[in-house]
Amino acid sequence: MKIIKYNETDTEGIVSLFYETVHSVNSKDYSQSELNAWAPRDEQESKMMSWKESLGQNITFVAIVNDKVVGFSDLTHNGHLDRLYVHKDYQGQGIATALIDMLESEAKKLNLLEIDTEASITAKPFFEHRGYKIVCSQTVERRGVNLSNFKMIKKIKL
Repeated sequence: MKIIKYNETDTEGIVSLFYETVHSVNSKDYSQSELNAWAPRDEQESKMMSWKESLGQNITFVAIVNDKVVGFSDLTHNGHLDRLYVHKDYQGQGIATALIDMLESEAKKLNLLEIDTEASITAKPFFEHRGYKIVCSQTVERRGVNLSNFKMIKKIKL
């Protein structure tokens, strides 16, 4: 596995990975209607455009195995960990850990005091293991469907 900085050419693989991961990995914690609201298939084209812009503006890393995107994560310049996804066939192989290590290293370079994220039910144990603390549970609405997640924060030691 290698981790590289995001390039626009990675966008299609990233968006595809997002849909596959949400609809498979997160199915143990969310209903089909929740998954469809979270990652609606009819938004893939528009997501390609909007994510190309946001991933390009954020600090974004991509995990690659055999020229295939197997994970990605991004952090805003003010410390919001926006997305972290690992391909369904590459779970539990240290990819998320490697991506978060890179982002936390970048956060230190920016002298950020903390990183915050909104973790899914599925991702919460991973973030807790990494030292993130739950600030609150919350409900977000997507396409008229309520989804539960957790606002979490990690203090960064400079």
